[in-house]
Amino acid sequence: MFPLFHLFCLGCFECCIKCLGGVPYASLVATILCFSGVALFCGCGHVALTGTISILEQHFSTNSSDHALLSEVIQLMQYVIYGIASFFFLYGIILLAEGFYTTSAVKELHGEFKTTACGRCISGMFVFLTYVLGVAWLGVFGFSAVPVFMFYNIWSTCEVIKSLQTNMTASGDQICVDVRQYGIIPWNAVPGRACGPILENICNTNEFYMSYHLFIVACAGAGATVIALIHFLMILSSNWAYLKDASKMQAYQDIKAKEEQELQDIQSRSKEQLNSYT
Repeated sequence: MFPLFHLFCLGCFECCIKCLGGVPYASLVATILCFSGVALFCGCGHVALTGTISILEQHFSTNSSDHALLSEVIQLMQYVIYGIASFFFLYGIILLAEGFYTTSAVKELHGEFKTTACGRCISGMFVFLTYVLGVAWLGVFGFSAVPVFMFYNIWSTCEVIKSLQTNMTASGDQICVDVRQYGIIPWNAVPGRACGPILENICNTNEFYMSYHLFIVACAGAGATVIALIHFLMILSSNWAYLKDASKMQAYQDIKAKEEQELQDIQSRSKEQLNSYT
């Protein structure tokens, strides 16, 4: 009984080692990083945009017609966020599956596994598509830094007002923030700006605090997604090169096997002719 149990455990251990050896760990890490970055960007960005429009409606643009276009743009961006999350969830799974495919192709190079021209073409297409998405996400990362910059300016202005009140050196009533200069609302929007204690109260609201920090997290998520796509690009390029070398090795092995078979046929015919003469 014990020898059978020992053999069973040994077989399970070898099977687990074989399975773990076929896992594309680099692709797995890149997939987790990509999912995390996209989730942070989409989730935090969606909530932060909602908080931003709430701050504008309550403190900077009391007339709904002044920020109607901005509200439509923000709503459109939120729908785009839904699409981005769905697309990258599917794309990450596809790239992970492609990593499993190329890993198997390389590790079973000398077995019966055959890499096809279609598989190499698909790998090349993923390299190009990932490169395009990486460049696009660089733009998204830069765009997501804009609201962080705007909120940081407002927050730093509030800190200046607080320091003046603490030191009692001067009044902060003349220190203002005009969001119309950023172009998000028109110049005829009322009031369009906030000064002194009113601005300080805005900075102390939950909407401002949450939106500011959520925009920071969303920007970090976009940066993590860029890193993940660069990681994917390196993996895909390496896998494509491996598949290309594997196809050449397979062609060489096929030619070598054919030549050996022809040599054996020639030797067998030579022996038959020699036997017939004798």
